[in-house]
Amino acid sequence: MIVETGHFALALALALALMQIILPFWGARAHDGRLMATARPLALTQFALVALAYAALTYAHVVSDFSLVNVVENSHSTKPMIYKISGVWGNHEGSMMLWALILTLCGAAMAAFSRAIPPRLLADSISVQGCLSAAFLLFILLTSEPFARIATPPIEGNDLNPILQDPGLAIHPPLLYLGYVGFSIVFSLAAGALIGGRIDAAFARFIRPWTLVAWVFLTLGIAMGSYWAYYTLGWGGFWFWDPVENASLLPWLAGTALLHSASVMEKREALKIWTIFLAILAFSLSLLGTFLVRSGVLTSVHSFASDPTRGMFILGILVLFIGGALFLFMLRAPTLTGGGLFAPISREGFLVVNNLLLTAACAAVFIGTLYPLALEAWNGSKITVGAPFFNLTFGPLFAPILILAPLGQLLAWKRADLLGAAQRLFLVAALGLVAMLGFYALQGGPVVSVVCAGVAIYLMTAAFAEIWGRVFPQGVRRSANALARLAGLPLSAWGAALAHAGLGVTLLGLAATGWGVEKITRIQPNELYQVGPYALQATSVDSAEGPNYREAIVHMTIARDGKTVATFDPSKRFFRTRQMATSQAGIVTLNLGQIYVAVAEQNPDGSFDARMYWKPLVSLIWLGALAMALGGTLSLADRRLRVGVARRAKLPANLQAAE
Repeated sequence: MIVETGHFALALALALALMQIILPFWGARAHDGRLMATARPLALTQFALVALAYAALTYAHVVSDFSLVNVVENSHSTKPMIYKISGVWGNHEGSMMLWALILTLCGAAMAAFSRAIPPRLLADSISVQGCLSAAFLLFILLTSEPFARIATPPIEGNDLNPILQDPGLAIHPPLLYLGYVGFSIVFSLAAGALIGGRIDAAFARFIRPWTLVAWVFLTLGIAMGSYWAYYTLGWGGFWFWDPVENASLLPWLAGTALLHSASVMEKREALKIWTIFLAILAFSLSLLGTFLVRSGVLTSVHSFASDPTRGMFILGILVLFIGGALFLFMLRAPTLTGGGLFAPISREGFLVVNNLLLTAACAAVFIGTLYPLALEAWNGSKITVGAPFFNLTFGPLFAPILILAPLGQLLAWKRADLLGAAQRLFLVAALGLVAMLGFYALQGGPVVSVVCAGVAIYLMTAAFAEIWGRVFPQGVRRSANALARLAGLPLSAWGAALAHAGLGVTLLGLAATGWGVEKITRIQPNELYQVGPYALQATSVDSAEGPNYREAIVHMTIARDGKTVATFDPSKRFFRTRQMATSQAGIVTLNLGQIYVAVAEQNPDGSFDARMYWKPLVSLIWLGALAMALGGTLSLADRRLRVGVARRAKLPANLQAAE
């Protein structure tokens, strides 16, 4: 009965989505406030129904209801409870349910927390959000039915893919989807503004907090996915330029450009065309990622499905929404005035350059990802575009952003003194050069790592140069009221500084990969293996039984200068139901670097083939991402961005009485 309730709730949610499309839109055209007011209850009720359907599917997984095809194919009665819950989205049907849940959550959030938005714009935007919900609910009901029954239920299920039986599954997909689908709010607001014809500085204030929320979650989702691949796949890498990895990077780049463009539009009412285009682009690229994962057009460890019918349905969704939004954009673009004028040397000018470089880098990744697919569809030729292409195209386009970002922060709006700003960065740049020399003296080559490390130090220190200038302005005695000025800084200033510094932290972690050590060898008990500055030794081999697997464990010690500094236990797990093996890498963090060991199957003589790595400063890659996300959260906490309108000042009592 609970399962049927979930299916009925999905169908009812689709009906409400259709009403959400028609009633608010009709009310906006007819200037009928009552019809426009239906947008909020429709969006909230639709979310409640999808949440009920999702809860019903989760219940079926938790109680191991093997009368459902989805549970049979992706669960097992002995599977740990955390993977029964997270395994709901570890398959195509369940992941689409999660997508629909977050999509309707975004619609409900827009309805509940956007009371500052004019009623007509809100009605049009929620109507567009209803179109998105209806399309994906129809997709689920027609091609990806999660509540399909099986005539003769088996006693046991097929278990979940062993690679997905990891805590990362409980964290990575929800964060990534909150980022992907979070951009749907920005997309709907942009489409609603194009329909209504109202695009001004207020529109930029409306979309900035939603853009920040999506960007923060997407940053965390990409970072978590990178770390999950790093420790789960056993190859010691955190980024492979896999097509689906690229599909998550594309909306992040577009969203980053949108944040900067919206700030210019809000301050100067300029870059309207840029802002609207990037709002459409960010969610369009999120939809593209969905198509790549579920269409079967590529082979990837991230792929969920290879059903051409599903792929064609999603392709139709892409054509409908991306094509429709771009058509609206084409009609309205000529009417968008330029807004405030600014000199090329100004903060606005540098943000325009920033956007150009970000979109060019996005285009390079887009072309490198889709060109092999397009070529194969055109003439059947198969080529591979790998890391060398992306490093040689993306790197040179992104590098100027790292150099120019701190300079742009120090420039004034409208017109600025470039030489003065450069002089304020002189000491920071000198520190970066000194850091390059220091890294070269300590680590040697490669040159790319040394240069990138110096740029990272420059970026981290320069990120706080604007804050320093505001606390100790020129012409003011340095100690006078410094604490008061520091306390008076808005949270958005700290957020921007922390986000830029986090980018520098990640860059330093990436640069340090050039100084890592890799050793592929066969581990014999009690033998020493030198990996970087550390000596590794296997002390014993053990076996254990898990709930649905058996495990061979290698107990190892790490020593430096003859002293043991850590112990760890890399292992190999064999899952009985799926007849699959996975490596559980042994990872120990030492001074921000990591010793990483992944073992293969045990050999007849009792030895293990293994990959051993010393990865200096590798932890900074993910710590930097956390800093970027924290910076975005601080900016979001600034009331001016969270609400989008100024707080009304309290009037004196006598004036309140006069009012």
